[in-house]
Amino acid sequence: MESSMEWNGNKFATEMQLKFQSQQEELEGLKKELSSQKELVRLLQQTVRSSQYDKYFAGRFCDGGPKDKLELLHQKDNQILGLNNQLEKLTLEKDSLQQEVKNLKNKVGELNEQLSMLMETIQAKDEVIMKLSRELSECEDQASSQGGSAQLSLSSSMNRELQELDRLKDSLQGYKTQNKFLNKEILELSALRRNAENRERDLMAKYTSLEAKLCQTESKYLILLQEMKTPVCSEEQNPHDDVVAQLLEDALRVDTNEHPEQTYFKPHMVSEYDIYGFQTVPEDDEEEKLVAKVRALDLKSLSLTEHQEMSTGVKWENYLAGTVNREMIRSLELKNLIRSGIPHTHRSQIWKWCVGLHVKKFKDSADPGYFQGLLQNALKKQNPASKQIELDLLRTLPNNKHYSSPTSEGIQKLRNVLLAFSWRNPDIGYCQGLNRLVAIALLYLEQEDAFWCLVTIVEVFMPRDYYTKTLLGSQVDQRVFKDLMSEKLPRLHAHFEHYRVDYSLITFNWFLVVFVDSVVSDVLFKIWDSFLYEGPKVIFRFALALFKYKEEEILKLQDSMSIFKYLRYFTRTVLDARKLISIAFGDLNPFPLRQIRNRRACHLEKVRLELMELEAMREDFLRERETNPDKRDLISDDEEDG
Repeated sequence: MESSMEWNGNKFATEMQLKFQSQQEELEGLKKELSSQKELVRLLQQTVRSSQYDKYFAGRFCDGGPKDKLELLHQKDNQILGLNNQLEKLTLEKDSLQQEVKNLKNKVGELNEQLSMLMETIQAKDEVIMKLSRELSECEDQASSQGGSAQLSLSSSMNRELQELDRLKDSLQGYKTQNKFLNKEILELSALRRNAENRERDLMAKYTSLEAKLCQTESKYLILLQEMKTPVCSEEQNPHDDVVAQLLEDALRVDTNEHPEQTYFKPHMVSEYDIYGFQTVPEDDEEEKLVAKVRALDLKSLSLTEHQEMSTGVKWENYLAGTVNREMIRSLELKNLIRSGIPHTHRSQIWKWCVGLHVKKFKDSADPGYFQGLLQNALKKQNPASKQIELDLLRTLPNNKHYSSPTSEGIQKLRNVLLAFSWRNPDIGYCQGLNRLVAIALLYLEQEDAFWCLVTIVEVFMPRDYYTKTLLGSQVDQRVFKDLMSEKLPRLHAHFEHYRVDYSLITFNWFLVVFVDSVVSDVLFKIWDSFLYEGPKVIFRFALALFKYKEEEILKLQDSMSIFKYLRYFTRTVLDARKLISIAFGDLNPFPLRQIRNRRACHLEKVRLELMELEAMREDFLRERETNPDKRDLISDDEEDG
């Protein structure tokens, strides 16, 4: 009997454990199904949003008289107000759903705790049953050796034990029924939670789509206001000019909670600084302020409709999780990940690894305190570069809050890195452009790592004499780039040649400072991601990609002045980083580095010969000036007149 009861108890406990494990497995399966549904919904969202993304600005805004424009303006205002109201309703509904999901999760947690308590109670009951079974067996043994009186007392004791056993069986049956009920409740709550999460995802998709449309509408609204304020050809005073001017002033004003009833148009909030510290909207020039705000709104709209960043972030998390117990190494997977852009949260780690990869031989041969030693020497004794470094500190990135004033946190770090580098390379000392390279590196790296980053660029990536007084290497790269332009973009190259446009005046600075202050910050840091991993070939790729991006617009310009004016600012209008990256690494392949090196060597000899000829002409001129007093006097008179 004892063994039978033990077997029944074990069987029951095993059944309960199996049921609990099956519930756990079912819950895991539901979680996996939820994850797959999330991915499916994300893909559907991308398809829906891409189909809803209209053209930047329709040509019909520029047609019609002032009344038509004003009526169109009112229609846009009403559309914006409607979108804002719908956005607020969706936000409230999203918050209520989030609270409902939170309550459901809490209830599920409580039910799980109750289930665990019931399992512990059942286990305790099983132990009591086993104990009683053993005692019953002992009583039976004792009954066989004792008399009738003992048998009578034993039978009464056995009856009590049997009654207790029946009561425990009834309790066990009750617990089983309650467990089934709780399992049913858990399934129902899980279904409710899934429905709530699906509704929340749908509402978030609508919310994001409406917010993107709102940014696009506001961008068009600002452009329309500016065009109505400054018509192309009109000498008469427009009666609506004052209204348009007031609307434009309201749109550019920072949002405020004061006098909300007087707000005719509430502009979309644009942060004063982006995540890198760059000022998004300038404070002085109203025209540039309008252009900058339109650009900021377009960037926000682009980011809201862009899902590639999300999938890229997941890929980076998976990759870094796989490198926790091993060192990162060069690989095709890592190369493709870096080309797609490094997430902001991981950029410091990846940049530091890239720099260490390129300067490993320098750091291994240097003392542990090498950077600090250079810095101490620079602080004790100034070299010829120190004065120029001080003059350029505040002119480095005045539009970035980390370098905008003498007390900004980045100024002293920038000074230390440039001084230390000038002591390491006295033949270079300091060249204008190095300050910007270091400033960008310091946004993600510590001082010593930024120092080695500058060493990587100057001593590893770039050819000799790239940052010397003659800028010989920089001049050579411009000639190599012209060769590549004629091969990769022959129509555009012929267009420039036809109108005699020297685009190297624009591209020279791209190469010297790796596009700093030439493109918007989101594009700039994605270029730097690939540049620090792959080297200077990336600069040629993106320089060609920028021209390819705007090739058709440039070909429409039919005079040298308009072409050159367009080239001075067109890179700031390139906002879609993913499209630019696709052009740079997809449309321009193949792109062998060996070809660039060969052309550098060829053009280097030509540039050296030209410099030697110029130097010889200069020496002849000075010699003739010294030997011919009349010409020396004439030159002196000319210099005095100038």
